[in-house]
Amino acid sequence: MSKSITVRYFALFRENAGTSEEKLSLDVATAADLYEQLQHRHGSLDARAHCKVAINDEMSAWDAPLADGDVVLLFPPVAGG
Repeated sequence: MSKSITVRYFALFRENAGTSEEKLSLDVATAADLYEQLQHRHGSLDARAHCKVAINDEMSAWDAPLADGDVVLLFPPVAGG
């Protein structure tokens, strides 16, 4: 069953997607499922293990379930120095 999900991209993810936000209708169960579909859609997302995800402004695990209307924020790896 398709869910309406808003995805917000930050830093390198925003550059790769060509937008800071998009609304998608996808058949996904978890944040990991969403990330996998976005890798196919945008091509060059980093390995999920190095990235962070938030659902509805709360940091979440990749196996967190998604519901219709959720807002998912994707954060690429951050290098410090």
